[in-house]
Amino acid sequence: MKFVKFGTLLAVTASALVLGACSPKPSDPAATGPAAATVNGKPISQRTIDMIAKQGGAAGHADSPEARKSIIDQLALQMVVAEEAVKKGLDKSPEVLDRINALRQSVLANAYVEDFIKSNPISEDALKAEYERIKASISGTEYMARHILVDKESEAKEIIARLKKDPAQFPKLAMEKSKDQGSKARGGELGWFDPRRMVPEFSAAVAKLEKGKFTEVPVKSQFGYHVILLEDSRAIEAPPLEQVKAQLSQQLQQQGVKKQLDALKAAAKIEIVDAAPAAPAAPASK
Repeated sequence: MKFVKFGTLLAVTASALVLGACSPKPSDPAATGPAAATVNGKPISQRTIDMIAKQGGAAGHADSPEARKSIIDQLALQMVVAEEAVKKGLDKSPEVLDRINALRQSVLANAYVEDFIKSNPISEDALKAEYERIKASISGTEYMARHILVDKESEAKEIIARLKKDPAQFPKLAMEKSKDQGSKARGGELGWFDPRRMVPEFSAAVAKLEKGKFTEVPVKSQFGYHVILLEDSRAIEAPPLEQVKAQLSQQLQQQGVKKQLDALKAAAKIEIVDAAPAAPAAPASK
C-alpha cells in the first residue's frame, strides 16, 4: 500500500531567503539583531545566518562553521553589489520594483502558510481516522512472481517447453533470455506487486495461476511475450499506523493548507483585466 507524499506547499526558496535577508533596516533592532558581520557599516544579522543555515539543513546540507562562513561571504557580496545597484538608481526601476514586490508577497505568503501549519497541528484522532478510512478502502490480492519477456511467440514457446522438463531452471532462463532489464539480473524476479500496476494481460494470467506454476501458453502484451511463474500470493494489508504516521500527518496538513488557501481565494474579489495586445513586431530590414 502506498501513501502519497506531498511536496511542501509554497516552499521558501533559498534565493528568497537571501534576497529578503540582505536588506535589513539598521534602525530596526528586530530586523537585524546581533550582527554576524558588517558590510560598509551595515549589519548582516546572526538571525539571518541562522535562518539560511536552518533552511540548508532541511535540504540536507550540513550546518558547519565553513558553511556559515560561505553564507556570510555570499551575503556580503550580494550587499556590495546591491549597494552599487542603488547608486545607479536601479532600485527605482519599475521592473525591479515589480520583482521586489513579487518577492515580498511570496515571502509573506510562505510566512502565512508556516503560521497556519504551526497553529493547526494534526491531532492523533484525525490521524487515526484517516488511517482507518484508507485501511478500509484496501482490498484485493498481491502476488510474488517471476517472468521472462521475449519478442517472439516462438521464443516463449521454446522456453515453456524447457520449463516443462525442468521448472527449476526458470531463474537461469530469465537471466539468459529475458529482455526485461529491470528483472533479468534477478532471474526474472518481480517481488511483491499489486496486479493493478501491471498491464491487463499480465494481471489476468497471474490471477489464474496456482502457486508454483508457470504459464503454459505465452502471454502477449504490448511489451512482447511473457512466461510467468507465480511464487506466492497474499491479501493486501495496510502497513502499521506508526510506519505511515509521518506521511499521513503531512498529507492531512497539506489538505488543511489547501482548504484554507482555497477559502481565502474564494472570499477575495479577484478581477482579471485583459492585457493590452502586444505591439506588432517591426518588419525585418532588407
